[in-house]
Amino acid sequence: MANSPNPFLKFFTSLRLTVVLLVTSLVLVFVATLAQVNLGIYGVQEMFFKSFLVWVEIPNLGFSLPVFPGGYLIGGFLMINLVTSHAYRFRLTWKKAGIQLTHFGLIVLLVGELITGILQEDFSLRLEEGETRNYSESFRRNEIVLIDKSDPTFDDVVAIPEAHLDDSDPIQHGQLPFRVVTRAHYPNANLTMLDTLPAGTPGVVANLSDEGIGPRLALLPAPFTYNDEERNLPAAFVELVGTDGSLGTWLLSPMLTQPQTFDYDGRTWEISFRFEREYKPFSLSLIELKHDIYPGSTIPKNFSSLVRLQTEDGSEDRESLIFMNEPLRHEGYTFYQYQMDSANGFSVLQVVRNPARSLPYVACVLMSLGLLWQFTFHLTKFARRRS
Repeated sequence: MANSPNPFLKFFTSLRLTVVLLVTSLVLVFVATLAQVNLGIYGVQEMFFKSFLVWVEIPNLGFSLPVFPGGYLIGGFLMINLVTSHAYRFRLTWKKAGIQLTHFGLIVLLVGELITGILQEDFSLRLEEGETRNYSESFRRNEIVLIDKSDPTFDDVVAIPEAHLDDSDPIQHGQLPFRVVTRAHYPNANLTMLDTLPAGTPGVVANLSDEGIGPRLALLPAPFTYNDEERNLPAAFVELVGTDGSLGTWLLSPMLTQPQTFDYDGRTWEISFRFEREYKPFSLSLIELKHDIYPGSTIPKNFSSLVRLQTEDGSEDRESLIFMNEPLRHEGYTFYQYQMDSANGFSVLQVVRNPARSLPYVACVLMSLGLLWQFTFHLTKFARRRS
């Protein structure tokens, strides 16, 4: 091996760095596995693997400190280590072609995981029989929407992601004739009618709302949940401020399925807190759903949804049957059968968009070919020596 005088190259081509990165990744996986009991799969992915550093909150101090490298940092260094080692240590020969092909497959796998972690999006699409929708909803992200309903043929929508509610500055948008000011934000909370709440119930916060249904409700903050089977339902007290002063304060939550309305500046508006939506240039209609069970039991045998896909430009209009392990794929989206309630006549599809969906398969093929080549090469060489 020709040693490079460059300290940077010495560091990144070092075999010691490879061993340290592999051991560090094992420790990260072990700790994340233990943390999954409390954080759930999604929380563990966000905290340990989809981050450059693992941050831990210091009790009673109100801030966090980085305590360990995260998945992005370890994976990034490992990829650089592999690339630089091949560029400066190995030489392309038939004898080492299998090893190099295997390592190249590993690099493709790391790149694919990075792209997936950054760009993959997961949504849900809930359809009742006969219903048509051209949007899906996020599993975990939420947004406040203000909709101008003045035009009966068109809705002018301004969406504010939940992450902006913690900003101290008022939110001003060019399409809004007023400012949006967050008075209080709770990442997870329960709402109940005020007249049904027993007197002296602990945990109820001061009701800041004076418009809509808010004054008739009580808000009880709840702990943020990482359980994969549960969903956080945030709530917020939001005040709208126009040029002449306050328009009032609304209590908003995804638990309130109906938007609240008000009039301002000669226009009718709707305001609501809902699951974040992603609109698509095509629509899906649920034609029929089936929930089959094994005869003589209540064990599910098959869930399937017969849907109709229609594009806005009319270039495509077809029916497709979605069932277990047989999704619908269209324009980079994959629709899986996720949940179903045949008694109430609705089906829930999981909508996944992953630009790097094919890279893990490419990586596995490359690594398999590399290992097969290396094994075959040495086996042939060994057989020739024996003969």
